[in-house]
Amino acid sequence: MRPTVRRTAVRRTAARRAGPRGTGARGRPRTGRRWAAVLGAGALIVTGGGVLAAPAQAMPTASVPVDFPTHCIPPDIAGIPPIDGTTKAEITVDNSAPEVGDTVTVTYTVVEPAASNPVDLALPADIMTPTGKVAVGGAQTASVTVAGPKKNAPVPGKGAFPSFSMTGTFKVTAPGRITLSPGDYNIHTSYIMELDTPCTVTNPPAPVSQTIIATDGGGQVNERTIRLGAASGGAGEAVTVTGSKFTPGATVTLAGRAGDTRTADTATVEADGSGGFSGRLTVTDPATTGIVAHEGNTWDPDRGAGPQPYTVTGGGGEGQKGSQRLGTSVEAGTLSMVQDGDAVEMSAVDFGRGGASRGSLRTVTVEDFRGGPAGWSLTGRVTGFTGPGGATIDASALGWTPVCATRTGSPSTCAAGSAGTVGSGGATLASTPDGPLTGGVFTVDARLALDVPAYTAPGSYSGVLTLTLT
Repeated sequence: MRPTVRRTAVRRTAARRAGPRGTGARGRPRTGRRWAAVLGAGALIVTGGGVLAAPAQAMPTASVPVDFPTHCIPPDIAGIPPIDGTTKAEITVDNSAPEVGDTVTVTYTVVEPAASNPVDLALPADIMTPTGKVAVGGAQTASVTVAGPKKNAPVPGKGAFPSFSMTGTFKVTAPGRITLSPGDYNIHTSYIMELDTPCTVTNPPAPVSQTIIATDGGGQVNERTIRLGAASGGAGEAVTVTGSKFTPGATVTLAGRAGDTRTADTATVEADGSGGFSGRLTVTDPATTGIVAHEGNTWDPDRGAGPQPYTVTGGGGEGQKGSQRLGTSVEAGTLSMVQDGDAVEMSAVDFGRGGASRGSLRTVTVEDFRGGPAGWSLTGRVTGFTGPGGATIDASALGWTPVCATRTGSPSTCAAGSAGTVGSGGATLASTPDGPLTGGVFTVDARLALDVPAYTAPGSYSGVLTLTLT
């Protein structure tokens, strides 16, 4: 019999509540003519080898195409192991000399994808939708999400995939030299079935493609924002005011305004560690036409937010016959998660051949019922895999492709982490951003792929994937 590396078990623990134990086995993908057509529809074969061009030296305000090693994971159904190749890409901007506070539009163009059509089946036009990330460095750091239209030229059988462009924006928050580098990207194809092929930068960050010079512009950016729970109310009623991007721990004054004049309505609240707050302002002055929030004792547009329009209606009901004032409250809940099992069985690989042992993460449901301005982050890290006789597979061999869905009606929107290596250092599985009001219910999944070396000793291997919700 041909020796094989037996099915690998990956155990997973959660930093929060755990659901019932399950199995969730997935066998190796079938091959044959039936799948050949599917591969033509959405799988990408990465062209390996070749000599990498030296990283281009970015000049201020100059854009240059750069080459970088890329690790791509074809769809599970294709049965193709991860393949390494080279991507050529270029970053351009609409403003190479912005001022602090300006919004810059970034265009990420994949000039030469590290992929080609693997079969003779031609692909029709307008089935590819790309998304990706641009790494911002230098005077400020950020990860800019970019997306492209569902538009492509037809791809002949065995032909190269076409160039594509994706755009996004970021706000300049600091003066100085700001560098832009291409990051991970994903090609989603909608033909016969919906398939994704995520490609990650093998040794991030990729070379700098564009450098811009930002000037001070006369001051720092004020990103403080507020949101009102209602746009009107009777005299004597309280309105909920939520804010974000204030100084963490600062005392924030909530106040009514009538044009440029402060009214008698005022209250104070303390910003939390992320600069967010939620407070209530009782509005009694009928002259109030707007509400502001600011740090310090007096209104300062550079240290505050608003005004948000607010209208005082009626007389509040006091002293009126036949009226009753009704009051209730909404209690803040907790941030928690539950998983539908704690074990994942992954597909077997053959001794002497190696390749990808595949499986699917047990679904994690995140419930954010805090009702505040803070988002959340779900991260994972994995141990090395141990097998018979002390044989091991390094933690860096495990990669994932995260997926996150938001339940309808949730104030926040879940974003899946980047596809790539998990490793002992960990990676982000999913997250939601901070905002005026956050919360909701989210389901998180991921496709797993363990890159098993060709002559790994036969036997059963196991490791532990730990998820942490913060």
